[in-house]
Amino acid sequence: MDKSPDAFRTISEAAEELDLPQHVLRFWETRFAQIKPLKRGGGRRYYRPQDIDLIKGIRHMLYEQGYTIKGVQKLLRDNGNQFIVAVGRGDVAAVEAITQSKQAEAERSVSDDGVLVGTPKVKPNKRFFGLSRGETEGPVAADSASLSRDNRALLQEALFDLLECKRLLDQVR
Repeated sequence: MDKSPDAFRTISEAAEELDLPQHVLRFWETRFAQIKPLKRGGGRRYYRPQDIDLIKGIRHMLYEQGYTIKGVQKLLRDNGNQFIVAVGRGDVAAVEAITQSKQAEAERSVSDDGVLVGTPKVKPNKRFFGLSRGETEGPVAADSASLSRDNRALLQEALFDLLECKRLLDQVR
């Protein structure tokens, strides 16, 4: 007897439907916090239809698109579960809509003067850029008006990422 599409699946049923071994499903639960099957007495797992859809998307990204686990984790963090579910279903329209929504959100996070809202975790200093006091030439010019608003936002985002990397490296040293 076939189950309803809305019915919960045991791990064996889910593994069969997804064409994955059960141990892979258990492993992915440890790597993707978004996969949360209902666990009943004795630790028996029941996968919701949403869990199955999410796992289909993760499977597609890992096996067919060639992403690493960390890459899929980043996609989930940046775009949310619905993005991965839409990818797994092959719903191109939903993927594009989510991507456009994220881009619009990123554009809204840029203030009117073109500076990203928020502050970096590490305050940049002239030594970091290779400038001594009073210098305005070199890697970073004092006048950034020649850059477009989008390019300045992208450069500032890259700078924040680099500064965070530098902070992490300094902690390790």
